[in-house]
Amino acid sequence: MQEIGQQIRQIRNRKGISLNAYANELGVSSGYLSNLETGKTQNITLSVLEQLQKDLNLVPFPADSSDEIRMRLDRVYELLLTLQTCKPDAVEYLLRCVEEGAEAFLSHYTSSPR
Repeated sequence: MQEIGQQIRQIRNRKGISLNAYANELGVSSGYLSNLETGKTQNITLSVLEQLQKDLNLVPFPADSSDEIRMRLDRVYELLLTLQTCKPDAVEYLLRCVEEGAEAFLSHYTSSPR
């Protein structure tokens, strides 16, 4: 839980949201949010966790690397869907970069001896 708390604080600070303002948005006390960020509390309601995920795009800590890839791809998918509504050319560019980059690495590493 402490890792999630640290992640919440880092992202909140990066976005320039004060502890008090964000606690008000979440409907919790600033003391509770501070304790959550510092790992002093282990209790979090599902509704608060869902709001944190939505607002801050938290990435859960995966059990193994294949879970991490799936979670990151799911997050990228959601971001691209949102971006598609306002900037479809950017989505096309980003997808092409990922596809071409993956193909280039794959062809390089599968064709050369290890």
